[in-house]
Amino acid sequence: MGGGGEAETEARELTAGPDDAGLRLDAFLAARGACPSRAAAQRAIEAGEVTVDGAERPKNHRVEAGERVAVASHDAPAPPPPAATFAVVLDDPHLLVIDKPAGLVTHPAPGHHGTTLAELLPQGTHVVHRLDKDTSGLLLVARSEEALEALQAMMKAREIRREYTALVEGHPDADSGTIDAPIGRDRANRTVMSTRTDRARDAVTHFEVLERLPRTSLLRVRLETGRTHQIRAHLAAIGHPVVGDPQYGGSAGGRRVGLDRQFLHASTLMFRHPFTREFSRCESKPPVELSHALDTARREPVSGGPDGG
Repeated sequence: MGGGGEAETEARELTAGPDDAGLRLDAFLAARGACPSRAAAQRAIEAGEVTVDGAERPKNHRVEAGERVAVASHDAPAPPPPAATFAVVLDDPHLLVIDKPAGLVTHPAPGHHGTTLAELLPQGTHVVHRLDKDTSGLLLVARSEEALEALQAMMKAREIRREYTALVEGHPDADSGTIDAPIGRDRANRTVMSTRTDRARDAVTHFEVLERLPRTSLLRVRLETGRTHQIRAHLAAIGHPVVGDPQYGGSAGGRRVGLDRQFLHASTLMFRHPFTREFSRCESKPPVELSHALDTARREPVSGGPDGG
């Protein structure tokens, strides 16, 4: 038993994915949250606290997909955080559909010290796809390796329909549309995804305007592909960032409607069961903070009108 309070050193490891390929090592560590900043990452590298596939590399090393990056941590033990909770929408012997709250990280990652969804799920289960930390809503979980492989194949074949509710700045020109624009790490800001990239991957997003508000629009968004930050990057690319999204230009709108997270909620999942072929439609209503923000957005004065704005 330890003497309480002494800092412990342990290695935290993360694996570079396809979207990380080409990033400098220091930028990669900052982007993935392993270090609080790029400068902190450089200090850790220079102190010999970072290895790539077991060997030290310079800060300008370009990471490749599949490389394992280990970072030494000297964090003092902290008391366990309150347990996060989530609702189970669908439960059968092969899969789960759960309703993830905003603020809950899907998987453990270097630099994150709170409870993650993966730690709360039953042992032996696997998350089939991801939601960003501050995006709420429905996630599909496999109860076995066999179910995981089947569901991932369905996802790749676009046999699982995923719909989101989003509040965006401004008013799209059309009531519906498709954004077909490859995205990857932004050339200037490697922590965000954009169309201004040297490593683009196909990305297709469909949207439909549900309601036009004084300064914003409520959208139903459907993913055809599932790239990192895809909805957020695509809507920002057409000049309509998600309200409350600090990384993609939505901070001002969030302040106006009293929201400190992006207004993005995974509202609907539709699919045929991989083994029984039974059709399922799972739905989730936006949480209370989004409902309050939407009410505020409906009462906003029209920008540039007699009430100002």
